[in-house]
Amino acid sequence: MNALRVSGLAYAYPDGTQALFGVDLSLERGERVALLGPNGAGKTTLVLHLNGILTPGAGQVHVGGLEVGPARLREIRRRVGLVFQDPDDQLFMPTVREDVAFGPANLGLRGSELERRVKVALAKVGMAHAADRPPHHLSFGQRRRVAVATVLAMEPEILVLDEPSSNLDPASRRELSEILKNLDVTVLMVTHDLPYALEICERSLILSGGVVVADGPTPEILADGELLTRHRLELPYGFAVPGAQ
Repeated sequence: MNALRVSGLAYAYPDGTQALFGVDLSLERGERVALLGPNGAGKTTLVLHLNGILTPGAGQVHVGGLEVGPARLREIRRRVGLVFQDPDDQLFMPTVREDVAFGPANLGLRGSELERRVKVALAKVGMAHAADRPPHHLSFGQRRRVAVATVLAMEPEILVLDEPSSNLDPASRRELSEILKNLDVTVLMVTHDLPYALEICERSLILSGGVVVADGPTPEILADGELLTRHRLELPYGFAVPGAQ
């Protein structure tokens, strides 16, 4: 059974703008996949369907065999965790501990099990030492790791990250990369940072014009200069994809 399966997904916004034109994709359990594409390609619209924030105009989304729909939103949102580009969109409690506990507590967890979830999630992102600190006292990179922990505390099956490397200094990029590569969870990473996609994700998809136009091993996708140019994607100047001709 796929961790995620999207079939014929189409969506138009209320103003009539068609964002998705029939997206088909699937992720196997444990895969780390990058979702690439130019601005306006439909990446955010696609991601917002994965846990029911948006409802398809046509097509279906299945998470672990369970169809995303209004009757199952509580379970779907436990299974699919979204980490937003700005960590301050997810951190709003007085302490890191309370932020990480917020989601599981809303599921009804209390006592020792809630405390275990918080400790495990913070340990996975290397932020256990900051449990009692106010989030706004942390660096940007630390806040991003705590934002990941708030999602991991829900014990999701799929972790969806929106531009996780944006605004990070080199050390913070490396630290987050090591964390993501060691998580035992399916990862879908939306990014314009092609070297970061290569570092973390074995497979990449290109979404362009509301459809998937390429799907393959990340090194092969990034070595195809014509493909990248056609869909307004660029590697940094002088960056060489290992193994590319």
